[in-house]
Amino acid sequence: MEAGERARGRFTIPAGLPAFSTCLVAEAVGQLACWAAMARAEFRQRPVAALSGETRIVGAVAPGETLDLGVEIDSCDSDAVAYGGWARVAEIPVLELRRCVGPMLPMEDFDAPEAVREDFGTLCGPGAPPSRFPGVTAPDFSLIDVIPGQRLRAAMQVSASAPFFADHFPRRPVFPATLLLDTQIRLALRLAEETLPPGQRLWPARVADLKMRSFILPGHAVEIEAGIRSATDAVAEVTLTATVDGKRVATGRLEIVSRGPG
Repeated sequence: MEAGERARGRFTIPAGLPAFSTCLVAEAVGQLACWAAMARAEFRQRPVAALSGETRIVGAVAPGETLDLGVEIDSCDSDAVAYGGWARVAEIPVLELRRCVGPMLPMEDFDAPEAVREDFGTLCGPGAPPSRFPGVTAPDFSLIDVIPGQRLRAAMQVSASAPFFADHFPRRPVFPATLLLDTQIRLALRLAEETLPPGQRLWPARVADLKMRSFILPGHAVEIEAGIRSATDAVAEVTLTATVDGKRVATGRLEIVSRGPG
């Protein structure tokens, strides 16, 4: 750890989990960048997810595997942190984040600074116990509007009391942007299955211009939409949006590619 400059970390995915989403890998990289930024700010401020210029999803991970994580901080001040990062398993690339920006907000609004400082000491020393992470399931969704091969719109209900809110965050619970993205990707893959030639193995290869415009809170009813922007026999570009009470809270683009016959 070089506060405000770079950091390296390691996370072993608990072997007992049924699966581990690549969106949670992105969460792990983002959290590592948060620790570097919070340490630089002496735990008076913390960043929150806002912008991601590009996320490249290269491979999948499995329970029991160990992620090697790295971040490079491009800039870090009282306004925002800008960074890029990566995740690997046994030197094999899994995911890469580029041109990410998180605004710095008062730590006391989200968590007790002394508790965060104590957690930082644990992570820089023995590390958290493997049993600390019991797994998390992204919310399910139900379709509410379908234009075959063009657009899917769905309703997603955020739990009012999910266990992860105890960490994200104790004083101001916020639905993680990565769990929203996981749900949006599942919706987009369903749309791509209707658009690309049948029988293909589809892969969410690249997320671009992802922007969180406002927080999603416990109990919020969210509408998510995936729309085909362009498509060939091998690649579909899908627009992603999320709204709460008619207000757009998140936007982005997803590139889905065919990896050959399924």
